[in-house]
Amino acid sequence: MASLSCDFVGIKSPNPFWLASAPPTDKEYNVRRAFEAGWGGVVWKTLGEHGPPIVNVNGPRYGAIWGADRRLLGLNNIELITDRPLEVNLREIKAVKRDYPDRAVVVSIMVPCEEAAWKAILPHVEETGADGIELNFGCPHGMSERGMGSAVGQVPDYIEMVTRWCKQNTRMPVIVKLTPNITDIRHPARAARKGGADAVSLINTISSITSVNLDTMSPEPSIDGKGSHGGYCGPAVKPIALNMVAEIARDPETAGLPISGIGGITTWRDAAEFLALGAGCVQVCTAAMTYGFRIIGEMTSGLSAWMDEKGYESLDQVVGRATPNVTDWQYLNLNYVAKAVIDQGSCIGCGRCYAVCEDTSHQAIAMSADRVFSVIDEECVACNLCVNVCPVEGCISMVAMTSGDTDARTGRTVSGDYANWTTHPNNPGSCAAE
Repeated sequence: MASLSCDFVGIKSPNPFWLASAPPTDKEYNVRRAFEAGWGGVVWKTLGEHGPPIVNVNGPRYGAIWGADRRLLGLNNIELITDRPLEVNLREIKAVKRDYPDRAVVVSIMVPCEEAAWKAILPHVEETGADGIELNFGCPHGMSERGMGSAVGQVPDYIEMVTRWCKQNTRMPVIVKLTPNITDIRHPARAARKGGADAVSLINTISSITSVNLDTMSPEPSIDGKGSHGGYCGPAVKPIALNMVAEIARDPETAGLPISGIGGITTWRDAAEFLALGAGCVQVCTAAMTYGFRIIGEMTSGLSAWMDEKGYESLDQVVGRATPNVTDWQYLNLNYVAKAVIDQGSCIGCGRCYAVCEDTSHQAIAMSADRVFSVIDEECVACNLCVNVCPVEGCISMVAMTSGDTDARTGRTVSGDYANWTTHPNNPGSCAAE
């Protein structure tokens, strides 16, 4: 069987699934339950010191975005860093690490942007026996207004400076947590590397307002008639996170910098995608808050089964495997041509493909008098919109044309090894169809 054991910058864990720094990792009770359920590691909820007192709201802390079936797609969080006393957190971290020596215990920290403050907290964290620290340069709400969190993460010079302070004053691996609330994620990652960071983690939450209560005219979550921007997380942010992980992994200036991937990871497949784009481990929050800690069983068994199926024996054989295939648009093969194919046996005749193609795309789907839908190859540009709106999975697919054929729409000759179009069973003109 494939091994899920993980070695991330010298921090070992039985699997690559860690709980991210967030409400689920705020205290010993939660973390023990997580480890008993099978999580490979945790990043303890952010500790602070030497700044203004941390006082959280005693009202709604989360806003939400739901799908049509009320499946949770995203959370908006206005909770601050831990409001529990530093000494209590440190005592609990030490106890947990003592009792679970095989699990990764990383401590997230955030203090004012002063060297003395960072130097003061590091020995206390180190004394717990924790495996590493994560510098929280990502939090976009509450703390950023105090000059911490994303206020630091948006300034590469500050990232480099604080990272260097920490590297000079601790033996622990230093992971820098990056904010997505920035134009180009490569610049803060480069700064972290210049400062000596052992790794980066990303993404932290995205600054957002998820909804407005149209009765009280205040943003949700609403506290006594007022609301504030918060941090957005959950399945909806995954595409943004994947892109940013890939940008760092393929940037020549940060290539080889270990990455802990975060952002909307809900299934083993999500995790595998982060690993394939260069993440050495992954961190999960919203999925655990939605389904509970036992979701880890599905994640580990699913990832293990997939690796066995593909013949991967270790995570090292997966990490970064897709990174070379991420490229700039200018390098895409413009001679590659595909066409949509509708499986008539699966089609339920809803007409959604026809409606969207006729109204908003290329008028490449025809509808007969008896509501049979077919693709007009001369008009199809393989945009994939019909595939995305079709309610029946696998009913419509994009099939590449044969190398050497001419695309009737553009007159271009198809190049590359795309010899499956004429033999595809769903192509009405193919030998297989006949």
